[in-house]
Amino acid sequence: MTNTTTNNHTINYPELVEKIKCWGKELGFSQLGITDIDLSKHEQALEKWLANNYHGNMDYMARHGLMRARPAELELGTIRAISVRLDYLPTKAKCARILKAKDHAYISRYALGRDYHKLMRKRLQQLGKKITEYFENLACESFNFRPFVDSAPILERPLAEKAGLGWVGKHSLLLNKEAGSWFFLGELLIDIPLPVTSIAPDNTEATVNDCGNCVACIKICPTQAIVEPYIVDARRCISYFTIESPDPIPLELRPLMGNRIYGCDDCQLICPWNKYAKLSLENDFQARHQLDEITLLALFSWDEAYFLATFEGSPIRRIGFQSWQRNIAVALGNAPWDAHIISALEGKLTVASALVAEHIHWAIAQQELKNPKNITNLSNARNDASNNSTVRLNARLIRSVEKGLPRDA
Repeated sequence: MTNTTTNNHTINYPELVEKIKCWGKELGFSQLGITDIDLSKHEQALEKWLANNYHGNMDYMARHGLMRARPAELELGTIRAISVRLDYLPTKAKCARILKAKDHAYISRYALGRDYHKLMRKRLQQLGKKITEYFENLACESFNFRPFVDSAPILERPLAEKAGLGWVGKHSLLLNKEAGSWFFLGELLIDIPLPVTSIAPDNTEATVNDCGNCVACIKICPTQAIVEPYIVDARRCISYFTIESPDPIPLELRPLMGNRIYGCDDCQLICPWNKYAKLSLENDFQARHQLDEITLLALFSWDEAYFLATFEGSPIRRIGFQSWQRNIAVALGNAPWDAHIISALEGKLTVASALVAEHIHWAIAQQELKNPKNITNLSNARNDASNNSTVRLNARLIRSVEKGLPRDA
């Protein structure tokens, strides 16, 4: 925590809360709430999730264990959390258009622009400094704070829910009636007893869950990663195995990826609440390097130096060039037959790592199955495609976006 030591005086905390809300708006946050840090009711679910190995090879989650539900153990002295959200949906999301264009790359919309971690953390740091200055000007008691943006073992969505920013949906993401789910979350852990945000008429911590009987997100998931409402098995999640995992992508899941090479937005795109999603006001979150409409072959042609230089300041850079090539190779295997794809895949074999080469060989085999020179295979491929549940799911998703989210289609 950042420390400021001053003399003890009485603080008008309700007045300070109003100032914090104003400072939050000035700093560009879409919403701000304050909560206590009691997450004990989530501990049993967290233990069960870890026991089921739903965290995959994200060992840090198991290593930190229940600390994720105990912010005071993460930062001693913490008694409140200021939770913020920041809308990130770019002006022209083109979600349906790119999912439909199988030779193009679909990148999760949060990653089209600059890395949000530094931007949000800097603003949370500025918010903490403004509160510090408030205390200094009154020459009163000490104030300590520490900002987090996906940078610590903390249950940020339950905290945000308690702070009144929304409710955790059945896809495990935070939903907001006025903003859908296209936003980032961040926290400022503090050691002062600010009044918490009132989020229910009786001033309880119960947040209304407006998912109702809807299970659209569960049904649309290509890999069936949402194993039950509110529970995601990361090992089946496209975002996990294209971003978090450095291992080979499971064979049975590769065809289900389609053209998604970095993350997946399907459960958000199908969600009815995202018709209320707000467009981002941040230029940094607009698409860079034509990532919102670029072909798989164009991306596959990059070498590592170009990858690193292009993705300077991008969240994509952290997965590394090998995982990037691995993901694109699978998407090329899923793309419609194209002799140029075969040529590009074969051309990379001489320089590819063993991991990438294995995925390239798989992609070549998939392309050959669709080679029109073999009439029988072509016929079989068409029959398989017409009966393939993944193809039907993708078509349903595209229709849903075009009809319900035309601005983002």
